[in-house]
Amino acid sequence: MQLSAFDRAYDELRSHWPASTEEQDVTTPYGPTRVHVYGPPGARPLMLLPGGSATGLAWYANAPALGERYRVHAVDLLGDAGRTERRGAVLKSTEDMMAWLDALLDGLALSRTHLCGHSYGAWLAVNYALHAPQRIDRLALVDPTQVFAGFRPGYLLRALPHLLRPSEPRARAFLAWETDGVLLDETCRRLYAAAAAVPGRKIVTGRRPRTADLRMPVQVLLAQRSRAHHAAKVAAGARRALPQAEVAVLPGATHHSLPSTDPEELNARLLDFLD
Repeated sequence: MQLSAFDRAYDELRSHWPASTEEQDVTTPYGPTRVHVYGPPGARPLMLLPGGSATGLAWYANAPALGERYRVHAVDLLGDAGRTERRGAVLKSTEDMMAWLDALLDGLALSRTHLCGHSYGAWLAVNYALHAPQRIDRLALVDPTQVFAGFRPGYLLRALPHLLRPSEPRARAFLAWETDGVLLDETCRRLYAAAAAVPGRKIVTGRRPRTADLRMPVQVLLAQRSRAHHAAKVAAGARRALPQAEVAVLPGATHHSLPSTDPEELNARLLDFLD
């Protein structure tokens, strides 16, 4: 059977990961969830949630460094493109996403974990940290969207054609506009663009979470050149809501160039915080 453009890009991006990476399909009430696992089996766990259309493979440039100290679990999100399958219980709400993550951590035998999310994955991570704070040691948020501030109107206008009538050319054009000359791995570009044509996607969103209620240590890392939102406004909102949080801006980064482009500073900051 001929592979789709998405599957070809997915398999190619998987080859960017260390050879010892394990693929696990974890049973949940909403369907089996694909998790890419790397790092010493006895190390402390770190779960990574990607942005939309990126899959857990988006962390390929971060896993080698993070996996030296932690057991990394990079997740293909429920309802999005990837190798996580949606079947079983109906997926309708934020509460369903929280139940899915409960089942995922149970299936991985993780009673507690560090949790890191990018973009939409950061929104999910915050909601889960509020839902099950007893399971999250530290929470790292990489250019989180709809958490401390809303989207820029110009970003939404640019995204609208891609959202209303998804297609690979529109997705690629939108990605090129947002990354604005920042070098992005071509396989990542092809994966993001091809995700637009994957049938049956259902991204569950909801209101902004009550971040002031977070009680674990929190790190917020923002893309200086993000077109999704104003980095300074998000930083100010994060400091107001969480005065004890570590808030920093990653120079030169855009929203969609993270987490893989020029990963050295991101990796170093994550490791300093998690340690």
